[in-house]
Amino acid sequence: MLSIYLHGFASSPHSKKARVVQQRFVQAGLPLLIPDLNQNDFAHLTISRQMQQVEALLPSSSLDPLGEPPVLLIGSSLGGLTAAWLGDRHDSVHALVLLAPAFGFLDHWLPKLGETTLQQWQQNGYLPVYHYREGSEIPLHYGFVCDAQHYDATQLRRPVPTLILHGLDDEVIPIQASRDYAASRPWVTLVELEGNHTLANADDAIWQAITAMQTYKSGLTEGF
Repeated sequence: MLSIYLHGFASSPHSKKARVVQQRFVQAGLPLLIPDLNQNDFAHLTISRQMQQVEALLPSSSLDPLGEPPVLLIGSSLGGLTAAWLGDRHDSVHALVLLAPAFGFLDHWLPKLGETTLQQWQQNGYLPVYHYREGSEIPLHYGFVCDAQHYDATQLRRPVPTLILHGLDDEVIPIQASRDYAASRPWVTLVELEGNHTLANADDAIWQAITAMQTYKSGLTEGF
């Protein structure tokens, strides 16, 4: 199975979570791809660009030579939302592990900016956003918002076996967003964890979810 990890917004393949997951894969002797979704141009990041980048990594066939599910997508925050959309559009994606996925993130983020800042962003074209890898602010183009408005998670309907791990005290994406998403999709299992958006103390739970989805069969998620 091909496993791909998609990091979060203003993050990178070198984030703590990505490095922990990568280490687990190395220890298990399994391959893992972690593309850099910044593409050396965070200023012009969009969900559409992220999707196009990952789509280039997906196999053309929905089954590998052994008839096994070929692609597991693991996505954190905005990477989780991107993974969900890729799963909706591509038969080659047979399983998803979503870590605090950014469902409805514009509704949560934009009001925090305030109307004045939002108008200035629209007018000026760029807004300084703190980038965790760079350790400094980088101007982000308003096109990010315009593009994100086309990705309404309520439209995701393909029944891809999915495990969502979400912190009860998530201060960025309220856990209710994942509860609402899972409630209307019987192929989704939500695991509610102690902690915030970083899921900093959930390394074992995350690896358990990944391991389960790598080998899922009918009734896989009964143990969660």
